[in-house]
Amino acid sequence: MTVTITFELDGESVTVETRPDQPLRELLRESLDAKQVKSGCESGRCGVCTVLLDDTVVKSCLTPAPKVDGRRVRTIADIGTDENLHPVQTAFVDNFAAQCGYCTPGFVLTTVDFLENTDEFDREDAKKAIKGNVCRCTGYEKILDAIEALDEETDAERDSPVGIE
Repeated sequence: MTVTITFELDGESVTVETRPDQPLRELLRESLDAKQVKSGCESGRCGVCTVLLDDTVVKSCLTPAPKVDGRRVRTIADIGTDENLHPVQTAFVDNFAAQCGYCTPGFVLTTVDFLENTDEFDREDAKKAIKGNVCRCTGYEKILDAIEALDEETDAERDSPVGIE
């Protein structure tokens, strides 16, 4: 048995057949060729399959595909481009937070969600925010440095008078 669902994927409307029990990660990678959504633990522990569902972080390996019917899904492909990186991506590059890159999309999407829903935070808050993502290369310190750098930029923007950068 299959169901037909329609949703927005990275700004484009898609209609696709799916099984009621098919994980969103599988649908994205295998039916829609969204290879930027990685496969990892398949149990929601590693975060490499992270996507934004209506601007909220979800693990696509645990999200049933039919749940996205009528909703908006954003992958790392919708966050920035090679020519125009998202500020979170720039901070990751500038702070050497991306090593092999396998986990980076999940960390970037988690950080985007965290910053969009947090006015003020400290390093401990950032640690809690990224807790559901696993990185084998960086040891997390560079990732936390990148998030802190973004907070410092935001603080500087808040503190600067209008018209002065």
